Amino acid sequence: MPGSRGRLRQPVDQLVSERDVRTALLAWYDQNGRTLPWRKRKGRADPYRVWLSEIMLQQTVAAAVVPYFETFTTRWPTVAALAAAPREDVLSAWAGLGYYARARNLHAAATLLAANGFPKTEEGWRELPGIGAYTAAAIAAIAFDRPANVVDGNVERVVARWFALEAPLPDAKGELRALAARFVTGERPGDWAQALMDLGATICTPKSPKCLLCPAADFCRARAMGAPETYPRKRAKPAKPRRHGVAFLLERGGKTLLVTRPEKGLLGGMTALPSTPWRAEKWSDAEALAHAPAQGAWTKAGAVEHVFTHFALTLEVWTMREKKRAGSGWVANATGLPTVFRKAFERGRGG
Repeated sequence: MPGSRGRLRQPVDQLVSERDVRTALLAWYDQNGRTLPWRKRKGRADPYRVWLSEIMLQQTVAAAVVPYFETFTTRWPTVAALAAAPREDVLSAWAGLGYYARARNLHAAATLLAANGFPKTEEGWRELPGIGAYTAAAIAAIAFDRPANVVDGNVERVVARWFALEAPLPDAKGELRALAARFVTGERPGDWAQALMDLGATICTPKSPKCLLCPAADFCRARAMGAPETYPRKRAKPAKPRRHGVAFLLERGGKTLLVTRPEKGLLGGMTALPSTPWRAEKWSDAEALAHAPAQGAWTKAGAVEHVFTHFALTLEVWTMREKKRAGSGWVANATGLPTVFRKAFERGRGG
């Protein structure tokens, strides 16, 4: 922050002290750590709740995860209950949380965990569907108190600022992991991992970091240099490509036609409105009608926009209402749709 140079007690290159940072951050966490439904502040955390929360937290902020976590743990309070649930029920309960491969992997992993028990090591967790290096380390540290190097985007940002690392992301990921590993010890590894997460989520935020409230402010080189918000350095991102599609809202006898998307590919296995494939070129009316679920007088209801990780989508919405009696595949309430199709449904309904 501007003007912070006057508070320096030692040269910038001598600021970061692993022992002092750990002491300061753990003391702060004991007083200020977030209260979250999957956390247990004293005693050993429940591995099921830790695993479930970590899968949900992949690329999703805690505030958005909480209601989903509470729904899941109410409906399926144990891993055995989750494993026994029909997969379509799990996918439906996940709808709106995004990154739907997580839900498919979650159900597959639940089946293995119910049969074989919970691994206690990072290596054991890495063998399960949907578990990468970060998630395996987080579960091992939080649920089993194993010293593990838990590094996500929040931790990368915090460590990049502590050391004022000039190498840009994503090139700097390896170096940031090595720097973060210097702080990992056998003392309270689960609390250390969660303290770092909380610091990045609530204090050392991407924009306007709250340096005056930071327990590690005196050990931060980026703050000492007066521009913590400029770290981590990042390479310019190329513009996301745009794709186009048409979704069909067909209502018959007051019910809506829904389909199950193919297992492989984006939103695989999810319930959705019928649609064309998504491609770089816009669809002509004639091309789109070839993919319509029925012939008739379709009406254009506008379009919705949705941004996925690797591309942006413009999805036109066509509607048709019939008085015929509905058969299988038709539902009275179109609930449990992925966000992009919920948007399309609402647009087709005039929302």
